[in-house]
Amino acid sequence: MSPPPPPLGRSRRRGGRSDHAFDPALDDRELIDARSQFIQGRWGEARALLVTTGKDWDRRGHRVLGLAEIPSAVDWASDWLLAEPESADASTLLGCACVVRALRPKARADDAARARQACLAAARITPDDPTPWLALLLLDRGRDDGGDETGRLFEEVRSRHPEHHHAHHVMTAQLAESRPDSGQDPLHEVYDFAAWAAEQAPADSPLAVLPVVAHAERYRVLVAAGSEPDDPVASGHWSGRRARQVMKAAFDWWLEWEREDHPRHRVDLNFLAHAKVCEGRTAEAAALFHRIGPHATAAPWSYSGCDPYAAFAAARDHALGTP
Repeated sequence: MSPPPPPLGRSRRRGGRSDHAFDPALDDRELIDARSQFIQGRWGEARALLVTTGKDWDRRGHRVLGLAEIPSAVDWASDWLLAEPESADASTLLGCACVVRALRPKARADDAARARQACLAAARITPDDPTPWLALLLLDRGRDDGGDETGRLFEEVRSRHPEHHHAHHVMTAQLAESRPDSGQDPLHEVYDFAAWAAEQAPADSPLAVLPVVAHAERYRVLVAAGSEPDDPVASGHWSGRRARQVMKAAFDWWLEWEREDHPRHRVDLNFLAHAKVCEGRTAEAAALFHRIGPHATAAPWSYSGCDPYAAFAAARDHALGTP
């Protein structure tokens, strides 16, 4: 029997914190190169990148949001759109950049309204593109005023790209937060949604991992509600029959179909590795950590209330046998 996993990092509630910055570009070298130019106000390489990305909608969303994350993205995208008023790429990037700014802690009161207007303008220019609707979905998800049209916005994305990876993750996180006091309800709607999405998708679709994502998102909610301990070893959430079935099915899918070509591949690997660590399957977790390399993601390593990079590093070192 494998030894139990270690505590996943230092608790943020006890003051533990690292300065590690998670890179939303993940392993997308072309995005990283274009972003380095965009940071300096040179948008030519970003323009070429989005042209070559074309209608690979998952990759387009990943790249536009990666560019939108830089602090000056609104200014540089505005300059680009001023130079090329009919550019769908410039308009979409401006909308996404406005959303990112509106979701920052020190956003102004009117930032959300401007972001919504910018995204709707982009949607009019490029009606087939789900990316402006993804940005609106993220904006709606991040608002605290009680206005929730998440389901409608998700359908706008899905009608344009039924397998949209990022949108399914956002919807899963949203659904997991309903009925936070219901405990480990195996009939919770988030599990039904994730199972339905996985069944609807083609056999090689990374949405096969969505039931694992749903399980982790529900754990996040239960820990925050005080219904589950923040130590996965002490929680039955990762050891029940249903959890084992979900994690085995997702791992088996990865062994057969690993989608290294997908832009959010490392996101799925982080969720799978986290699940395998929590389950105590060290050898399987080690195989996943080898694939992840340096491309850690904050979710789901933060879900037990710990500093996410410390949690990732502790789990990786345990799985790989590093002292």
